[in-house]
Amino acid sequence: MPHPDDLLLIAPSWVGDMVMVHPLLQRLKQRQPERAIDVVAPGWSQPLLQRMPEVRQAWCLAVGHGQLGLGSRLRLGRQLRGRYGQAIVLPNSFKSALLPWHASIPRRTGFLGELRWGLINDMRPLDKRALPRTVDRFVALALEPQEPLPALLPLPRLGSDPLQAQATLTRCLGAGQPGDRPLLLLCPGAEYGPAKRWPPERFAQLAATLTPRGWCVVVCGSAKEQELGEQIVAASGQNCFNLAGRTTLNEAVDILSLARCVVSNDSGLMHVAAALDRFVIALFGSSDPRHTPPLGGRCRVVSLGLPCAPCFRRTCPEKHLRCLTDISVAMVLEQMAAEGLA
Repeated sequence: MPHPDDLLLIAPSWVGDMVMVHPLLQRLKQRQPERAIDVVAPGWSQPLLQRMPEVRQAWCLAVGHGQLGLGSRLRLGRQLRGRYGQAIVLPNSFKSALLPWHASIPRRTGFLGELRWGLINDMRPLDKRALPRTVDRFVALALEPQEPLPALLPLPRLGSDPLQAQATLTRCLGAGQPGDRPLLLLCPGAEYGPAKRWPPERFAQLAATLTPRGWCVVVCGSAKEQELGEQIVAASGQNCFNLAGRTTLNEAVDILSLARCVVSNDSGLMHVAAALDRFVIALFGSSDPRHTPPLGGRCRVVSLGLPCAPCFRRTCPEKHLRCLTDISVAMVLEQMAAEGLA
C-alpha cells in the first residue's frame, strides 16, 4: 500500500550524475530508514539503479535526453498519483518538474530553475559557492531548508558480484584473458564533447608502454566510442582489446569492477569506476574537478590548471586543447607509480 512518507526521485539523464545520486539516496535512508524510495529515470540507467540497494523501484521514463516528451511525462504522472508524499526533482529544467506536479505529489522539492513556480512548491535557491559540487547540490535537497550540509558525505558505491563480473570478462575477452595479468581499463570517451577527451594517441602510447610490463589493457565505452577504440588498438600496435560498443552498460560495470587501474576522461565511466572503489586516474580538460570530481578514496585527478581552463566548452575555443594535449603519458605513469602500480 502507498505510504505518505514514500518518496519519488526524478533522476538526471547522464551516467555520471546518476552515480552521484547515490550519496543522496544514502542520506535519505540514514534519516528515515523505513521510507521507500522510487526513482524515475531513463531506461538505460536500470543497471546502475539495481546496484543501489536504497532504491525500491525504478520507473522508466522513455524520453530521449533533451526531449520534452510531454505525453510520456503526463501519462506516467497520472499512473503515479496517490503513491508518494514527496518528490525530489534533481534536474533544474521545466520539463523535469511536470511529472510530479501531474502526479499531485503534495511536496515537490527542487532548486529554483526555469519557469518552475507552482510546479515546484518546495523551492530552494541554489548557492553555487556554498554547494560547489554536483553531489553537494543533490544531497542538499535531502535536507530541510537552511539545514547545513553534513561535513562528510557518503561516497557513491555500486554493488558488484565478483563471480558474475569474471564470467562477463571471460565472455567478452575469451577464455584465458586476462589470466594472471592485472587489468587496465581505458575510458577514452566523453559524451559532452572533444574538449573533455585526452587524445587517442596518448591512450595508445599508454597501452603500448604497459602491455610489455604485463598489463592486460582494455578499451571501454559506448557504441559512440567504438571507432575511437579501434584507433587506440591500431596505434598501440594491437596491444589492447577494444570492447567499446561491444558491451551493455551492465557488462561494462562488471568489467570495470575487476580493473586494477582505470584511466579515464571526465566521463560517466569515470564516476562508475570510482563508485566501484577502483584506482582511478581522472584526466580533466575543459571541465572543473572541483565541480564533478570522481568520488572515491582511490582517485587521482590530473588537471593542468591552465589560465583558459575550465572553459566548459564542447570544443576548445582557443583551438589548441593544451589542457589535455599537454598531459603526457609520463604524468599518468607517475600517478600509477605513486600507487605502486608502475
